[in-house]
Amino acid sequence: GRSLAFVAAAPNKSAAGRADIVDRNGVLLATNLLTASLYADARVVPDGAETARRLVKVLPGLKPATVRERLATGRAFVWLKRNLTPLQQRAVNDLGIPGLHFRDEQRRLYPHGALESHVLGFTDVDGKGISGIEKYFDTDMRERGPQGQALQLALDARVQHVLRDELVAAMVRFRAAGAAGLVMDADTGEILALTSLPDFDPNHPTAAPVLSRFNRATKGVYELGSVFKVLTVAMALDSGATKLRGGYDATKPIRVARFTIRDSHAKKRWLSVPEILIYSSNIGAAKMALDVGRDGQRKYLDRFGLLGRPTLELPEVGTPIIPANWGDISTMTASYGHGLAVSPVQFASAFAAMVNGGVLMPATLVKRKPGRRTLGVQVISTRTSDQLRRLLRAVVEKGTGRQARAPGYLIGGKTGTAEKASGGGYRSTALISSFIAAFPMTAPKYIVYL
Repeated sequence: GRSLAFVAAAPNKSAAGRADIVDRNGVLLATNLLTASLYADARVVPDGAETARRLVKVLPGLKPATVRERLATGRAFVWLKRNLTPLQQRAVNDLGIPGLHFRDEQRRLYPHGALESHVLGFTDVDGKGISGIEKYFDTDMRERGPQGQALQLALDARVQHVLRDELVAAMVRFRAAGAAGLVMDADTGEILALTSLPDFDPNHPTAAPVLSRFNRATKGVYELGSVFKVLTVAMALDSGATKLRGGYDATKPIRVARFTIRDSHAKKRWLSVPEILIYSSNIGAAKMALDVGRDGQRKYLDRFGLLGRPTLELPEVGTPIIPANWGDISTMTASYGHGLAVSPVQFASAFAAMVNGGVLMPATLVKRKPGRRTLGVQVISTRTSDQLRRLLRAVVEKGTGRQARAPGYLIGGKTGTAEKASGGGYRSTALISSFIAAFPMTAPKYIVYL
């Protein structure tokens, strides 16, 4: 079922429309604005052509031909323009044309513009949810109406602002085609911020290109690269396939059929299990995955929630793409995030379980009531999770994640870079770069994925 968190709505709302949406602190994210919409009784409008000419002067968005066509129907009710501003309503009134009337309606208003666009979605002119939270909870929102309870999300508008600003800056700096990121509570699965760029203004959704309405954080599925090595080490340690003091020979690339697996930061020597993660060794990860075995790897990935469509309170949720024939090659490439495509929010949930004591919590955009950790499933042991926290801290202290060293914060994390899949192969010049982190590593509270 869909668990809802509703809080008291703000006063002075019209009796029609939808419930408000607020963030976890009660900040208004979506509400209703009472507007007037213009219609005509075409039977009594004196001169359709003249009326059309005069209306277009005060309502520039109208097309004369469309107005003339509607007035020529002779019907008792024809819409001419929805959701007028007070100034537009007064201008039409001042024309004094018989047969023109107004009807009070509700227009959906998003005070923050594009900030939460991919989470909130938008409604059509009749107030029906078209995408996002608005569509997922459409029936509930309509039944409650603006006088009822507001839907309270897990989002924190302050965190959302910071996340979006950072992603916008990164897109400009690296001339990226798009970006996605999220901040998640490591213990509850609550999503405190989620951004997909480019985005759009839900107050004017049709003005944005279709691509801007695509949610890269939840709908898009990608081969995420080396961040998957965290999961490979987790399953190897948890299953007993290897131990922290174990290691693998990463002296030479692995050649299998027409494939060659090599390291980007090659050490060309035997690497311990911690070093495989710290230096992000594809060779070491591949050999480690073979020790876990194909069936073991699939069992763990399924347990981590990465082989099926995740649950989330959005219609825009992607389904993972998994290897059609899962042999040794797929086992090795999946160990470092190739050949298996998942959404960022799906991977963030799995990563949270790696550091929070081993409990996989369903991701949610709705604020959870305290004490709902019983929803979680133990997917790795607490001992394995403790080991991973130390390893992820080492990646930031002396490995590929050194740029994440922030004074005063015990951050642990993993970098990931993958070539974009295209036409049955990969484009070496088109990359998906990411970093997933948790802090503080002594008892992780937040997951950040960029």
